[in-house]
Amino acid sequence: MQTLLKHGASRLTEQLNVIKRDGREVAFNPEKIRNAICRAFEDVEGELDNVQKEQINQLTYAVVEEIARRFAKDVHIYEIQSVVEHLLVEAGYDVVAKAYTDYRLARDIERAKATDIQHRIEELQAQEQTIINENANKDSRVFNTQRDLTAGAVAKSIGLKMLPEHVANAHQKGQIHYHDLDYHPYTPLTNCCLIDFKSMFEQGFQIGNAEVESPKSIQTATAQMAQIIANVASSQYGGCSANRIDEVLAPFAERNLAKHREIARKWIDDEAKQEAYALERTKKDIYDAMQSLEYEINTLYTSQGQTPFTTLGFGLGTGWLEREIQRAILEVRLGGLGQEKRTAIFPKLVFTLKRGVNLLLTDPNYDIKQLALECATKRMYPDVLMYDKIVELTGSFKVPMGCRSFLQGWCDEFGVEVNDGRMNLGVVTLNLPRIALESKGDMVLFWSILEERLAIVKDALVYRIERVKDAVPDNAPILYQHGAFGKRLNPSDSVNECFRNKRATISLGYIGLYEVATVFFGPEWEHNEEAKQFTIDIVKSLKQHADAWGAEYGYHFSVYSTPSESLTDRFCRMDKAQFGAVADITDKDYYTNSFHYDVRKKPTPFEKLAFEAEYPKYCSGGFIHYCEYPNMRHNPKALEAVWDYAYDLVGYLGTNTPIDHCYECGFDGDFHPTERGFECPQCGNRNPETCDVVKRTCGYLGNPQLRPMVKGRHKEISARVKHL
Repeated sequence: MQTLLKHGASRLTEQLNVIKRDGREVAFNPEKIRNAICRAFEDVEGELDNVQKEQINQLTYAVVEEIARRFAKDVHIYEIQSVVEHLLVEAGYDVVAKAYTDYRLARDIERAKATDIQHRIEELQAQEQTIINENANKDSRVFNTQRDLTAGAVAKSIGLKMLPEHVANAHQKGQIHYHDLDYHPYTPLTNCCLIDFKSMFEQGFQIGNAEVESPKSIQTATAQMAQIIANVASSQYGGCSANRIDEVLAPFAERNLAKHREIARKWIDDEAKQEAYALERTKKDIYDAMQSLEYEINTLYTSQGQTPFTTLGFGLGTGWLEREIQRAILEVRLGGLGQEKRTAIFPKLVFTLKRGVNLLLTDPNYDIKQLALECATKRMYPDVLMYDKIVELTGSFKVPMGCRSFLQGWCDEFGVEVNDGRMNLGVVTLNLPRIALESKGDMVLFWSILEERLAIVKDALVYRIERVKDAVPDNAPILYQHGAFGKRLNPSDSVNECFRNKRATISLGYIGLYEVATVFFGPEWEHNEEAKQFTIDIVKSLKQHADAWGAEYGYHFSVYSTPSESLTDRFCRMDKAQFGAVADITDKDYYTNSFHYDVRKKPTPFEKLAFEAEYPKYCSGGFIHYCEYPNMRHNPKALEAVWDYAYDLVGYLGTNTPIDHCYECGFDGDFHPTERGFECPQCGNRNPETCDVVKRTCGYLGNPQLRPMVKGRHKEISARVKHL
């Protein structure tokens, strides 16, 4: 019967299109009718036996036959539902018919609630966990965050009404995720960026009423940097990065050195002592400047109620000043914050490895690499970039914007390579496991549904571009008029000058390749060549579509390996409600991040990196690899072995190692997640005041003690931390 349903029903309606509520036309698919009837039966009867499943097949075929008789070309979705309801009643399944109707009504009510501002505010006031804990970088206890969450609830409701109806519908169903609805499209904000600090320092800039001149010292430069970061972070909604900070700041440290040499010549007769004095004073200035920058970033709050998501990239400078800046960044991080020397959450540190600079013992900056290794074992940062691989994958070298978003190589009209001052315009992520579950192991159907969903994602991304172009330079002067985006536009200029000709990226995200392959090949598929090729073909297909869209529209559509912070449970939670607890897929209560190896299998770092290395070439718009380690404080050479192995294999690598600390008993390691907070395994301490609990949450560090713990919350955080 199943074969008859699949082929016979399709034959009856092969010319028929379904007109959805949002106006889209899609091909008629009898399997969707069967799934809806099956769900109604399960609501009434519970688990179904083979006889009931056969009855559902017969009912579905009867529905298809009637639709084929009554409709020749187009049929509206509500007409299909009407046919289903009356045939269920005619067959004597009155209770099932009511369950079917109730489900449809509940879906309509849910859609209405999503755009109802009052309902969203009531959810926030009721401390709905999916709202107040959506962003791990926000402390929902403080007033300015609460105000931002309130504004976000309103903006989401309005934003859903602004979106194309089929895009909003797909987002609400969990087929796609339109990221950052609390900011965009309600306002035409951009996402993440590489701030052009170099030109801002050289040319000066303006913040508010203050005209800021070029800094005369490294202390002034880092103070200005903190102010720029705060202003930029309040003018967009994503992360901001400082690219090659050691090289950018070195000219201002040179001014400190020149000043100290002048003082030394005035008061010290011995030339050698003069130079020693100048170098020592400059070294102290550099350390103080970098320490101030770390403290300032961690004490800033943006208009969005959070610490700016800031990334500092460094490691390539080989001069004395550049080396001292690198050393100071790492020593400051190792020193910790405050009297208790807690691990700093921001800025995210990204250290670049490069052959001939710091990779090998014979390289001039190898000693800095050793310091970076020590820092990673004790503070989890820095992450590392492999210079040659980043150039190979993205077309030029640059640090990521935020946790993993990469710009692609780009040259201006004069043929000059430009990285700083460029940005991303937003992300829309595809729920790949949903497509696999809907296909029920039918590979042809999987690719068909994928094409349908990609058409929706394309419309969503194009809408993001068009909405961002509605901004005017006066909306965000720091970005468009004072140099952060690399251009200095006049108030009447179009902001599209910063975006067009592929200067900006717009990202097609994806999640859950592990779960997709599990649907078709079972949970132990990683060493199955056919299964792995299937997952590679999926990402390759995403890139082909993105490239085609870029050629069509003139913006760089990039494929982005989505960090699944909120999606790790949102998509899975919604799919579990629809498909039940599917073994190794929805029963885990999370989806695996992007292309990552299933860490439940506890692969070695070398196995994990070798497995994942093939994917980033197709998703160079955003990627990172993580490896899990035990406490590495006394074995940095083991970590170095992984870094060296990874150099020619992957582009971007993060270290996950336990660095929690208990100030009551002195324990160092991994605290246990519980429903009442994280707990010291040695003494049972849960007091946030005497615990330093730091976990990586999908690309950046966070203190989960800051977020309320509710029943089941510890499982969610544990999944985010351990299943990246």
